[in-house]
Amino acid sequence: MKKFTKLLCMICVLMLVLAGCGKGANEETSASDEQNQLKEINISYVTAPLNVPSIVEKHENLFEEEFKDIKINFPEITQGSKMTEAVATGDLDFCNALGGTSAIIGKANGVDIKIIGTYSRAPKCFTIMTNDENIQSVKDLKGKKVAGPKGTILHQLLIAAGNEAGVSIDDMEFIQMGIGNGVSSMMSKNVDAALVAGPAVIKAQEGGARILRNGEGLLDATIVIGARGEFVKEHPDLVEKYMNVHEKALKFMEENQEKMFEMVAEENGVSVEDVKTMYPWYDFNPTITEKDVKELEKTQDFLLDNGMIQEKIDIKTLFVEE
Repeated sequence: MKKFTKLLCMICVLMLVLAGCGKGANEETSASDEQNQLKEINISYVTAPLNVPSIVEKHENLFEEEFKDIKINFPEITQGSKMTEAVATGDLDFCNALGGTSAIIGKANGVDIKIIGTYSRAPKCFTIMTNDENIQSVKDLKGKKVAGPKGTILHQLLIAAGNEAGVSIDDMEFIQMGIGNGVSSMMSKNVDAALVAGPAVIKAQEGGARILRNGEGLLDATIVIGARGEFVKEHPDLVEKYMNVHEKALKFMEENQEKMFEMVAEENGVSVEDVKTMYPWYDFNPTITEKDVKELEKTQDFLLDNGMIQEKIDIKTLFVEE
């Protein structure tokens, strides 16, 4: 009986020790999970040229609904180069509407960035404009001053349109300038033409400017959805949630057009009629197609030919491996 009692006590002690070890392991795992749990996500917010999904997602709190306890920040970073810089420093997780040019330049410069979807294609939205009566075609830009943002889809359009018309960009005086300042300079006759996109096109037309050429037949003006490479690797579930939100925004746009037109008009400072005019210019299908890949390859050739990148990258490395 004494031996049995002693054995029973030993078994009880062993069970208590094992229970304690299990509890410690569970507590450690729980603490580790809590430490790895994201507290916030940073998503760039850009409204122009006409980034309808972004506006809907923010105004309808779609990210907040999907991500629950994770805080969502919307830093307004409007320049693609600034977005990729923020990705490189870990200050930006998602680039909601990033120019294909910026994605390629960033990757070529060593930024760990991935494309998780196509944001938009809008060749009609990107234009070359003038208010000079003596300029009737792109060919007439020879020897003229043209203002616009360098290293962008608009810059690419100017070169492609010039090649189409038999005019090299070296035959023009290209002046680096943002869209708003470019339009102002054109209207005040300080430059002869400007590279213009989105609502600024309609505003320039109202001021008497004309479109010389848009991107139709020259480029697709592909805008992408970018994400920080490390984030994609560590949180594939959250990337999936992100794309779920984007799909919800597209559905909202389809089912609530009048409400959507009103919120986009207010956000961009234009009339509802202006939004209705521009909206059909856009293809917001997020599926990455073979044509999208080819357009990005064309964009890379443009960047390489104009000294904005030094070496080619494998465009397919920009995309998330399936």
